[in-house]
Amino acid sequence: MFVKKFSHIAPPVSIEELKTVQTANGRFYLTPGKRNYPSVTTVCGYEKNQHFAKWRAKNPEEAIRTQVRGNTLHEACENYLNNKPIGELKPNEAMLFHNMKRGVDRIDNVRALEAPLWSHNLRLAGRVDCVADFDGKLSIIDFKGSTRKKNPTKITNYFCQATAYSIMWHEMMGESIDQIVILISSEDGANQIFVKRPLEFVPELKRVIDVYYEANPKQLLSNADVGTSLFE
Repeated sequence: MFVKKFSHIAPPVSIEELKTVQTANGRFYLTPGKRNYPSVTTVCGYEKNQHFAKWRAKNPEEAIRTQVRGNTLHEACENYLNNKPIGELKPNEAMLFHNMKRGVDRIDNVRALEAPLWSHNLRLAGRVDCVADFDGKLSIIDFKGSTRKKNPTKITNYFCQATAYSIMWHEMMGESIDQIVILISSEDGANQIFVKRPLEFVPELKRVIDVYYEANPKQLLSNADVGTSLFE
């Protein structure tokens, strides 16, 4: 197996670790300035959360299996990008990683892996999978495991998540990111690579943030004095 050696570049500004709080209403991050922001995943998946909560309740074993699968795939990708052994993987997880590796090998000049990011403009926070060059262009890169091939019209939340991270990176680092990349490896053998411009998904990101905060007005009020929203 070809093993690539990845270069790493320090981000322009050091990234401070954030305290994470998991609640029944999702994950929150305590940011500098003591702002308690909901996670990107919680907000971008807010409209689907009720459906998935019901699915998890009906399929607890499969829910645990897919969560472990996702965590294992992320860890393998992170180790690989850090030029470390990927570790021992079960056959299914090994297949998913080796499928995804074709996309991961197009990455270089890694700036951040599993790094906390936040935005006072978006009033969101989260942990980005990867910020690096993809085919030579600075990108937000997300790794996804799946049971089957994804219909791109059904994963707009993935693109919104990556768009949010691109805005956060620009706000925190002063570097523009004009490309988002979603790598999806599926148990049915599909290997999908989506390369998009974050600007395409800003209107949808605004919509889902508005939906979340309209449903959670107390959360909005607690962070209302941070500054002007990016969308206002």
